[in-house]
Amino acid sequence: MFVILVYDVNVSRVGKVLKISRRYLTWVQNSVLEGELTEATLRALRNELARVINPKEDSVLFYILGNEKYAKREIMGIRKGGEGWIF
Repeated sequence: MFVILVYDVNVSRVGKVLKISRRYLTWVQNSVLEGELTEATLRALRNELARVINPKEDSVLFYILGNEKYAKREIMGIRKGGEGWIF
């Protein structure tokens, strides 16, 4: 499945959340990562993040799509991070 992860966490946890997320996904832009994951790896990512974030202060969003084939991304402005699947 193709996953887009977006996070907004306390500055004290940003580094930890980014480090964990980059083990599973490709960094695209500030607080945004994306990539193909299996259900098992998505579950592992969620479990690791759950141990780091404070659910009363932080927010992590997962957009889960069937696969890249049905996702389209358009960029305005400068490109940041990984651009692996842009056509």
